[in-house]
Amino acid sequence: MLANLNDVLLPAKKKKYAVGLFNAVNLELARGIISAAEATQSPVIMGSAEVLLPYGPLEEISYFLLPMAKKAHVPVAIHLDHGLKKETCLKALELGFSSIMYDCSTDPYEVNVSKVREMAEIAHSYGATIEGELGHVGDNPDSAEGDSQQEDPSKYFTDPAVAKDYVERTGVDALAIAVGNTHGAYKLPLKLDFERIRTIAHTVNVPLVLHGGSGLTDNDFRRAIHEGISKVNIFTDINVAAVKAEFRKFNSMEKGIIDLIPAAVEAVKQECQTKMELFSSCGHAADGLSACAGKKTDVRMGKMDQEMLVKLIAQEVQKQLHNRS
Repeated sequence: MLANLNDVLLPAKKKKYAVGLFNAVNLELARGIISAAEATQSPVIMGSAEVLLPYGPLEEISYFLLPMAKKAHVPVAIHLDHGLKKETCLKALELGFSSIMYDCSTDPYEVNVSKVREMAEIAHSYGATIEGELGHVGDNPDSAEGDSQQEDPSKYFTDPAVAKDYVERTGVDALAIAVGNTHGAYKLPLKLDFERIRTIAHTVNVPLVLHGGSGLTDNDFRRAIHEGISKVNIFTDINVAAVKAEFRKFNSMEKGIIDLIPAAVEAVKQECQTKMELFSSCGHAADGLSACAGKKTDVRMGKMDQEMLVKLIAQEVQKQLHNRS
């Protein structure tokens, strides 16, 4: 069943478990993710990030992600992760994504607020949800999700007081926070600021998101979820698991791609199941299904409502008049 972030994260926040977001740039990854979710009866979030679109263009992946979500027997949110450009976010909504993240975390604070608030209004007019980021989650070397390395990550940690202001002013449905986490495989042991997670969770009323989940210890995950994390993003672990499985299977040049596909799908399934068990989301599919009941799960994401369209046109006209004056 196609769901959005509120459908799967609000129950997770209430019941103290987390829902995994697993990026799927091809069909093998998507099949493994859905299979794991159905096997464990876990809600799940699936999608891709803007930096991953060269490996699976947005429109092309929408052709299989959305139908798979709609026919799944568990709640599946289809999410654009780390949308960096307004145009990319709008395209995702037009294609039918049920959720987006508009990442303006490297912009000055007031710019971040302004841009995300506008996008939140647009996303909500589509029946979709939106995630924002405050602070900045950097990248480990060789991360597939970017090259933003930070000499002192603590300078970019999320401030709890500012988080409250950000959530209230933007209207985001979920908040990604920086608490010592980074994207990609960790080269050195990392130390999450669990006290900061707890403080933010008690300060804002929306679910919190932990990016850069691949490579954290099991205890890190359990503690972070206990302190208030409701969504964990995973890509490196399933990406690597698929490749390792294919390498093991490819033991001679007589093999073809169809010999490797089942191994990749199964490896992704097993890795996702391990994470779902760790996040304690297994058996919670019914929570999301209950949240979806009574509303259209095939949220129309094609034409914005008239009020929003008029507002956006008016804003654009004002900009043009201002530029001419």
